[in-house]
Parts: sequence; structure tokens; C-alpha cells
Amino acid sequence: MFKKILIANRGEIACRVIKTARKMGISTVAIYSDADRHALHVEMADEAVHIGPPPASESYIVIDKVMGAIKQTGAEAVHPGYGFLSENPKFADALEKAGVAFIGPPKTAIEAMGDKITSKKIAAEADVNTVPGHMGLIEDADEALKISEEIGFPVMLKASAGGGGKGMRIAWNAEEVREGFQASKNEAASSFGDDRMFIEKFVTQPRHIEIQVLCDSHGNGVYLGERECSIQRRNQKVIEEAPSPFLDAETRKAMGEQALALAHAVGYSSAGTVEFIVDGDKNFYFLEMNTRLQVEHPVTELITGVDLVEQMIRVAAGETLSLSQDDITLTGWAMESRLYAEDPYRNFLPSIGRLVRYRPPVEVAAGPLLDKGKWQDEAEAGETAVRNDTGVYEGGEISMYYDPMIAKLCTWAPDRGAAIEAMRVALDSFELEGIGHNLPFLSAVMDHPKFVSGDMTTAFIAEEYPDGFEGVELEEAALRRIAASCAAMHRVAEIRRTRVSGRMDNHERRVGEDWVVSLQGISFEVSVAADRDGATVTFADGATHRVSSGWTPGDALAVLDVDGETLVLKVGKVSGGFRIRNRGADLKVHVRTPRQAELALLMPEKLAADTSKMLLCPMPGLIVSVNVAEGDEVQEGQALCTVEAMKMENILRAERKAVVTKINAGPGDSLAVDDVIMEFE
Repeated sequence: MFKKILIANRGEIACRVIKTARKMGISTVAIYSDADRHALHVEMADEAVHIGPPPASESYIVIDKVMGAIKQTGAEAVHPGYGFLSENPKFADALEKAGVAFIGPPKTAIEAMGDKITSKKIAAEADVNTVPGHMGLIEDADEALKISEEIGFPVMLKASAGGGGKGMRIAWNAEEVREGFQASKNEAASSFGDDRMFIEKFVTQPRHIEIQVLCDSHGNGVYLGERECSIQRRNQKVIEEAPSPFLDAETRKAMGEQALALAHAVGYSSAGTVEFIVDGDKNFYFLEMNTRLQVEHPVTELITGVDLVEQMIRVAAGETLSLSQDDITLTGWAMESRLYAEDPYRNFLPSIGRLVRYRPPVEVAAGPLLDKGKWQDEAEAGETAVRNDTGVYEGGEISMYYDPMIAKLCTWAPDRGAAIEAMRVALDSFELEGIGHNLPFLSAVMDHPKFVSGDMTTAFIAEEYPDGFEGVELEEAALRRIAASCAAMHRVAEIRRTRVSGRMDNHERRVGEDWVVSLQGISFEVSVAADRDGATVTFADGATHRVSSGWTPGDALAVLDVDGETLVLKVGKVSGGFRIRNRGADLKVHVRTPRQAELALLMPEKLAADTSKMLLCPMPGLIVSVNVAEGDEVQEGQALCTVEAMKMENILRAERKAVVTKINAGPGDSLAVDDVIMEFE
């Protein structure tokens, strides 16, 4: 077994690999750029080597620099994680020539499966179902349009070397083909150094389901069930689960066998994932094979008890796979929510900055490999687990140079409903401040009827949130529970204020029992009767809620018991009440005396500033191009400029017909959120 391995990656996946290596008694080496000098993976590793400036193109994906770090530290093997050099055959070749083990598949398999065109041809030859499409390379937008019309709209434009949603677009008409083709080529060239494109039919009403395979170099292989990855945004997975609520045992077996057949066809060894698109009749088609560890691998680990990173290391060391297909059993249900530094209220645009507060929920029985017997005992006992894979810490920064992922929050339970409920509580308990993030959106999905039913497709987000995410409006029953909780919490805070030291004589305050709680446009008249164990909150219609908790003023998280059920609230202070966040809703809750509530109705409402004649930068980013000039008349929907952030190009368009009067920024300018790019007449 190896004594020292280098992790050629950063962030949460580097931390994840270090955890398993540590468990196996293997020393680890981290590499880092200037931007990651104080990163968590650097702190966790036994050694760390600086490899260059922040841009990945000058550090993490420069093979010579990584090879230099290997030589400097004497690492015997390299785990590439995902992204960066993980599927680069030149890197695997360089390691082989240097006599360093690659903790991944052979370079021939990477080459065969890394090119989506070649991989589809191999899949067809191995009798794996494939999606109709054009398998040859496409030179320009004119040829792309011709091919698209032959296949029939809609079509998917894909970068041959792509992954992670980069260089990928759906085109529903000729105009979108022309515009999307060039943008996809640019993204592919920027992210992968390879701008080759191909086109395939876009299957409507699809589900994205993938099979995890694990093979050794001695011809042995197993599949470890499937992962449902249909909740996607811009072709980037957001929520994954295992198993899929859609598949039956027969389809699972057929998909698993085809996935293994493909792996064996290319002499695959290590962990890999074969992705399929599945229609409503359970017909499945090969999409691509990812010759690396997937971002969402924890859900497979949680339902199988298999540490995939450990298995990758053992396979790379030449060991024979210790698992047979009969050893693979799926126990319980696992969910994964990807927490991104993306602001859902700004159409999920990237957000960067410092993590002023970062307090994930406590991990519970969520190691990557648990004793199988213990796992089954916990399943029978109805236990749940929480796991959080992350590469950040409180006080750290989210950089504009890399992927916006903050953490992968996972839950496990004996069944799907319990796993969803565990995720709801875990998301409510996750404290994160300082940047825009998608926690509210993830919470909203967990309560969405279509998701809860399991009846969703890859179009879920586009169909259910066509105008973007604007927050959640809670039902009255939920509002009443929150109102009762806030009334009880406010009473605790008021009592504390009456006991402040140094007050004037004969000026004692009396805390009343009657309050008016206003939230989400509704006001509830309540009466609070408190005792040592909690408070009984009575509404004007006679309904009551029993509230108890250990919350004290200043606590940012309140875990309450309301009528015997747990309610977790993120709590902030606003004048006359609280800022409460729960289940995707962000509420201002005012708790007032009846007289205060009466007077509050007379207060004028502050109006927002008028920015209707300005184009504001929706995210921190770099201006790539400006498509108009001062004095130009622009039409609704016309492209005005392109802003690049976190490796993605975003085209900003005119909302209506107007005349450009002033342009404040040009190509190469770095802008902050809400900086004015241009103004209109």
C-alpha cells in the first residue's frame, strides 16, 4: 500500500480524500494556489506545496507544476478528485512515465470515454443504448444549424471534452443554435482547452439517472446501484438521491449490466460513473461515462456502506476487488443537497465574499464507511444520519476563480420520506452568512409536492420556477407555528430587558401577555401564558400552541418544540421583532403590543430606489464584451454585454426598448454586484 499520496485538487473533494487516506494510515500532500493559501485542504494535509497564481490555468491544471510537487514531496500516487486534471490523459501519461500511480482509470479508458463522440461509438458497439445524434465534429454555427435541423429540435449542444454543465446548452430553434454554439465553444475552450462540439437529440421529459461502477485491473467489476440526479439547473446537478424513486429492480439490473459492459469494453479500473437519460417508460440511453469520482458519490456510500475513495486507492495499488455483485446491497435512502455560493434571488448568479458565519449541522453517524451490521441495525431502529462534505470554514473566502460549491449536505434514513425530512431539518439548521447562497432554494425543493412524490424530470427547476426563485410563502399552519414561537421568544427577550442592571428607581417595566405578531402580510393576535417549562400561546380564534425551547436572546439558531414537533428557526434581530428563516422562507416577524400594532399601520412604507433606467451588474464578475455603444437604440431581448463569473459566461439583455445614454464599464473591467454597467434614456 502507498505511504504517501498527493491530491491534485482543492476544496471539499481534496478534504474528502484526505479523510480516507488518514483512516488508511496514508500521508497526504496538498497543492494550493495563491487564492488557497489558507484553504481547509491545505490545513488538513500532512504537507502542502504552492503551485502558482489563482487562475486554475496557471496552477491546478498545469501538469508540470503538479509533477514538480510530486517530485518535491516523493508522493507515490496521485488522487485527482474531480474536475481539473482528473480526466486528462496527458496527466495520467505523465504520471506513468514518472513511475507514479494514478488513482483512477488507465489513460486509454480516459481517452476513450473522455471524448463524448468516441464514447458513444464504443457504447453502441458494446450494445449499450445511445441517444440519436451527430457523432462527428462540428466546425461552425452554420454546420451546427444544418445538423440540428436534420436531427430535429430541440437539440443539445455539447463540448466533446465537457463536464459539470460547462460548454453545454439546449437549443429550441435556429437562433439559439447560432448563439449557443459559439458561447459553448468559448466556455469549452476556457474550461477544458478543447472547443470541439457535437450535437444530439434532447430527450423531453427525461430523468438523469447514473450507475456507479467499480472495477479492478484484474477483470473484476461491480455496479453499486444508481443515483437520481434529475434536479438540475443549467445542466448542473443540485440535488441527488440514491436509489432512484423511479427505477424498478429489473431496470436497475439492466442499466447496471450495461454500465459494466461499457466499463469492461474499455478495460476500465477504478471508480467510474455511467450516466443515462431515462424516459417515462423506463427506456434508458447512454449519455457519457465519467472516468473519475463523482461529486455526488456520498449518497452511494451511504446506501452501500462502501468507501469509494478507499476502493480507488486499493485498486490503484494493484489489489483485487474484495467485493462481488452479491455483496452489494442497497440499505435505506440517501439525499444530497449541493450548497452553492449562488444567489437564488438573483437567478442563481455567483456570489463571492467572506463566510462571516459558517455553522453546518452536526454530523451524525455519517462516516464514509460504517460497519454494515451497525448500518442495518440503525435502519431497523429508524435512525437517521447527517454528513457534510466541505472545503470551507468560518472566516474563509469564496473565490471568484473556482467552482462556487460550499458544501455537500447529505442525509440518510431508512426510507425516502424520512431522508427528505432529515434533510429539511438539516437545511434549517445550517447557518451561513456573508454571501448569497442557495440554502432557501434547496429547502423549497424539499417541500415541493412534485419532488416529494418523486415524479420529477430534468426540467423540474425550469418548469416549477420559470421566473426564477423569489422565495417561499408558507401556509397558514406553518405561519401560526412560527408566530407562536416568535411570541414566546419575544417574551423571553422582553423579560431579559426588564432585568437590566443600573435602571432608575421606580421605573420597572411590566411584560404583558397580549401581543400582535405580523409576518408574511398576516397579523395574529395572541396571548402568551408562560411557565417554567415553556409557554402556551393562544390565538384570537381559540387555537393554542405549546412552545418550549432553550433559546436565549442573541442565539442565531432556535431549536424549539412546538406541540411535540421540532421546529428549527434561523433567528436574526430586526427592529421590533425578528428576521426568521425556515423552510426556504425569509420572514420579517414583528411582535408588538396591541397599541404598537395599531400605530404601525399608520407608518408610511419606504419605496425602493428607481433603477429601471440602469443595467446593473447582477454578480461579481469580469466584463467580457459590450455589444452596444452610446446612442444606440436597443430592442427588448437584445444582448447588451457579457459578464464572466466562476467560469461561466452570462449574457445580459435589454428588458425593453431603450436608447443607451452612457456606458460605464468595458471589456476587462471587474465589477461588484449592482455596479452600473450602462444607463438608458
